Amino acid sequence: MPKLSIKDLDLKDKTVFIRVDFNVPLTPEGDEITSDKRIRASLPTIQYALEHCAGVILASHLGRPKGKPNPKMSLAPVAKRLSELLGKPVTLAPDCVGADTVALKPAPGEILLLENLRFHAEEEANDPAFSKNLAALADVYVNDAFGTAHRAHASTVGIVSHLPLAAAGLLMHRELEWLTRVTQDPERPSVALLGGAKVSDKIEIIQNLIAIVDKLLVGGAMAYTFLRARDEPTGRSLVEEDKVDLASHLLRTAGDKLMLPVDHVVVREVKPGADSEVVRVIAADQIGVDIGPNTVEEYTKIIREARTVIWNGPMGIFEMPPFDEGTVALAKAVADSGAISLVGGGDSEKAIKTAGVAEQISHVSTGGGASLEFLAGMELPGVAALTDKAARR
Repeated sequence: MPKLSIKDLDLKDKTVFIRVDFNVPLTPEGDEITSDKRIRASLPTIQYALEHCAGVILASHLGRPKGKPNPKMSLAPVAKRLSELLGKPVTLAPDCVGADTVALKPAPGEILLLENLRFHAEEEANDPAFSKNLAALADVYVNDAFGTAHRAHASTVGIVSHLPLAAAGLLMHRELEWLTRVTQDPERPSVALLGGAKVSDKIEIIQNLIAIVDKLLVGGAMAYTFLRARDEPTGRSLVEEDKVDLASHLLRTAGDKLMLPVDHVVVREVKPGADSEVVRVIAADQIGVDIGPNTVEEYTKIIREARTVIWNGPMGIFEMPPFDEGTVALAKAVADSGAISLVGGGDSEKAIKTAGVAEQISHVSTGGGASLEFLAGMELPGVAALTDKAARR
């Protein structure tokens, strides 16, 4: 990777500012964490810094407090859980800037967790003065929050200009390595599996991946916009009418690389327990809710021959069984293929867990929006801000 890693830094007796993604789900009262997955994801980076005799300052946002303190979005439950996971005290600062916070500067081996960055509107505004105040707390900077790397905020971009070195944490480094591997030099055949509701959400990804992969398999509601562009009947299925011309252009650009469902699971009313049937041609009063068995068979054959699979988005209304069957079937196909596989997106991750194949996936990305923008070929501000290895020499 062209950017510095935390392993390239001399951390001994330094204070390291680590931007983490502790935007964890909480109970409505805001006093209990319902999943500590994001905390666990950054433990290797935190432990590495502690083992190398650094004083550790952790910073994160939580929720959308709209630029002012909100007790229900305090990082206090995070400090408690992190302390339990590390087996050592984690001090929660009263704020993320200010004299009281500065006074809590951690000694080597100690951990200070700053209060929610987004309690200050200056964080999302990438305010220079706020960035400078954050930087004043530390000697070096590490970004381990891949999930926020697509945001140019004070704690991901602005702070970097006020510190001598900025490196990727172990989680960030791993994410970038996997995403780079499947997009810049994939083992072939390379296949992308894209689903979800809207073509508009995936335009840049489709345009970028068409030039990278050997096959692009489309499912989910976005498939109906493409089918409409081919003048195929879509009934009452979700179609982005204003994107039909774009879909037509993408079909011409992709040629035979882009594949669409050949059959569909349809209903007349979208609701749990609705009567469904499989059709090749959608009738005027029908709504597509999943890919059909012939599509599953066709896509599975291509996936099994793949050496690289990139997957984002469900193939149907995944949250309403049994309309998750196409998605789960393809999750099993990806796992059984033995290909290098990268999965991004909450529904896709749920699918591999539902199918019981999570352990067989090469990499499940922790960053939804960031991974999508990377796959779309966009530069991530939080990554671009890190120090180049070449500049260090």
